[in-house]
Amino acid sequence: MKLAAIDIGSNAVRCQISSALTQETNVIFKRIEYIRYAIRFGEDVFNTGYISDHKIQKFVKLLHALQLLIDVHDVNHFMICATSAMRNSKNAPEILQLVEERLGMKIDVIDGVSEAELINKVIVNFLDERNYLHIDVGGGSTEFNIYVNREKVASRSFEQGSIRHMHGNDSLELWNSMRTWIEENARKYHLSRAIGTGGNINKIYDMAGKTPGKPIFRKQIEEVVQMVSAMTMEERITKLLLNPDRADVILPAAEIYLSAMKWAHLESMMVPNVGLKDGMIHALYEQFNPGRFVISGIN
Repeated sequence: MKLAAIDIGSNAVRCQISSALTQETNVIFKRIEYIRYAIRFGEDVFNTGYISDHKIQKFVKLLHALQLLIDVHDVNHFMICATSAMRNSKNAPEILQLVEERLGMKIDVIDGVSEAELINKVIVNFLDERNYLHIDVGGGSTEFNIYVNREKVASRSFEQGSIRHMHGNDSLELWNSMRTWIEENARKYHLSRAIGTGGNINKIYDMAGKTPGKPIFRKQIEEVVQMVSAMTMEERITKLLLNPDRADVILPAAEIYLSAMKWAHLESMMVPNVGLKDGMIHALYEQFNPGRFVISGIN
């Protein structure tokens, strides 16, 4: 079975196609195609409230290209989800209708709770007996989840993300709300480690030279931040080889990760390099294979 997920975020659109491979009683999801395009809906929405006509036309072309890719891969089932920017865009209904009329593709605009639930489907496979704070920083929203004995016991979504923070579309009140929620739950559940998801923490993890499966320490994240902040935007692109849409948001995102770790008094973080798209693949598999217990591997 081939499954595809299209994640329409505030910074980028991601498309992943995976094969579901059965190994005795387990199912392994093997990634066979992955495409990321920096659409930057958040820049429009968080500043004007609308997605521009120019980006709408690009978006329709992009979805058409992904539709063709899904078709040539003979994908059995696919899912399209949009998050914070589309949730907040005043012209989102018109965009969704346009896509459905032109391409016959239905986009589900999901809230922060649903987003966290989808990510939860893959995160639990990377947890052990420790008590974890899961931090997922997107372009427009940040989701926090707390796990005890691999069970989620608390969850909260905040309209705070790397693009919002970069453009100053946040407030001291919002930061204080995040801090209060984390501090209260850190004390209540005796958290011992963070687990981070999102493109920016994945990139920081790589830049720190970490071995997959090993934790990154808060001090190491701070060292990467110090190195990046000392460079101009051009140097980040030419010397660190960061994409332009990563070079400007990596520091605002890092501030959210580091703040959350400090508030929870956590010194280390696991970075499994999975996210919403992987959770969507899981959800699709479960939808068409009801009742089957899935242990996933991400290749």
